[in-house]
Amino acid sequence: MSPRDLILVLVVCIAWALNFLVSANTLREIPPFLFSALRFALLAVALVWMLRPPARGQWPRLIAVCLCIGVCHFGLSFLALRLSSDLSSPAIVMQSYIPMTALLAWAVLGERFAWRTGLAIAVSFCGVLVLGFDPVVLANPAALLTMLASALMLAIGTVLMKGLRSVDMWNMQGWTALVSVLPLLAISLLVEPGGVARLADVSWIAWGGVVYAAFVSSLLGHGLYYVLMQRYPVAMVTPWLLLVPVLAIGLGVAFWGDRPGPRLWLGGAMVLGGVLVIALRALRKSRQLVEEPMAGP
Repeated sequence: MSPRDLILVLVVCIAWALNFLVSANTLREIPPFLFSALRFALLAVALVWMLRPPARGQWPRLIAVCLCIGVCHFGLSFLALRLSSDLSSPAIVMQSYIPMTALLAWAVLGERFAWRTGLAIAVSFCGVLVLGFDPVVLANPAALLTMLASALMLAIGTVLMKGLRSVDMWNMQGWTALVSVLPLLAISLLVEPGGVARLADVSWIAWGGVVYAAFVSSLLGHGLYYVLMQRYPVAMVTPWLLLVPVLAIGLGVAFWGDRPGPRLWLGGAMVLGGVLVIALRALRKSRQLVEEPMAGP
């Protein structure tokens, strides 16, 4: 990568890592599903003018992806963040969606991976188990299980997304926002009674968190990510994104009062180490695919 693009990667990582801290603070005043609905409502307003219909026959898959990622993944991830007493463990556990995606792609799409990737997947999941026995996490296992469910929804959505055609990053974000607002609002009215009524008393800091999540984390972060995806193979960008949980841990220690114990450090190292191996193996495979045609006659 060029130095300029490395700076763009760093901006993406900082924007997404800060989102853990900003969102956790906002969730003190706005319940998680309502927060998700507000975030997507702002994002839908910003992107609705860019929306284009998907290719013929793609509507069911597109709606399924939007529901998996927009409603289930984001709703559950904010719920997990609300339930958790720290930032470090949710930021780490979220990365388990990468080995989950690899396993689902193998089971559903027939994609194959080498034994080293399989070992890395096993190490990542064992890392989640080790992390789960940290006293901070063990005191509130619901947060860990909810974040794992959120990661699984993201993995399912990612695998389903592979079958979409003619839907770029901007349209994907726009449709996800538009499709997700009403289901998230309905869930909020059902399980978060009084949440909408309390919006009148929400501080400007919490509203700033909603704006940050919509325009900085989503619009800017994913926008720059899409730019990088156009310039480089996905496998070349993915390893850099491991900076997100590392930065989130630092923010949690500095501003949220996190005090990670040895089990969290060990489990986190296993999860992120396994994810790094998966990403590097994918990068090596993508380079081989590029080099093989060049080696021909």
